[in-house]
Amino acid sequence: MIVLETKAIILDEKAIQRATTRIANEIIERNKGIEDIILVGIKTRGVPFAERLARKIEEIEGEKIHVLTLDITLYRDDLTEIYREPVVKDVKLDYNINDKIIVLVDDVIFTGRTVRAALDALVDMGRPRKVQLAVLVDRGHRELPIRADYVGKNLPTSKSEVVNVYFNEVDGLDRVVIKTKR
Repeated sequence: MIVLETKAIILDEKAIQRATTRIANEIIERNKGIEDIILVGIKTRGVPFAERLARKIEEIEGEKIHVLTLDITLYRDDLTEIYREPVVKDVKLDYNINDKIIVLVDDVIFTGRTVRAALDALVDMGRPRKVQLAVLVDRGHRELPIRADYVGKNLPTSKSEVVNVYFNEVDGLDRVVIKTKR
């Protein structure tokens, strides 16, 4: 059994709040407002991060922004490693994404494979005008030519390290940590 121990706390609650505020402002500035923007959180921890960004954007702009949840399970390229038999789910967004600006939101970008799966799912659901990517942590080690448009923290890591993001809504605390094998 592999045991991981915490090497360092990278972001605490206040640092996550500051990164969220900065990314929300960058989304507004780059898109000259929030017209036609939809935040799409990638399950699991992209969803609470997208909801936090939406609250911050509403606080700044004074109007609500749509937040959708995207389950990419069926679009993963490691599906055969995870499931021996296919799992069929109805993967739909409850909103028309055609000609909208989609901001995909996730907690960490690593190899880029999760984002690739999310892009595949989005294309199956409509034709957005533009797709942007917001992540709390970019840890490098890309295997695909994918880059985040909005990054809370660039965090160079070794491939053997693990980055865990904890959100209060899911885990009962806000924190980003690096863990290593003991």
